[in-house]
Amino acid sequence: MASSTMKRWLKPEVYPLFAVVGVAVGICGMQLVRNICINPDVRVTKQNRSAGILENYEEGERYAEHMLRKYVRNKEAQIMPSINKFFSDPNLD
Repeated sequence: MASSTMKRWLKPEVYPLFAVVGVAVGICGMQLVRNICINPDVRVTKQNRSAGILENYEEGERYAEHMLRKYVRNKEAQIMPSINKFFSDPNLD
């Protein structure tokens, strides 16, 4: 009975869907852990929550300006710049 149920509900055409949903759940989990662990505005312990609003601008700046944002800041906003240049520049040989 288990194999017939698996054949009926688990088809090979659905594997890419499982992969995409798995990646999306992984990204959401990573962002959740990132926010809970290193976000300066999130306070999990009772001792930290009792501190109230802290004026820690340096820590907030470090959190907002992470390495990926610093890397992407001066890059062109194109996915495939060489292909875009090939199709948009009429002077290419």
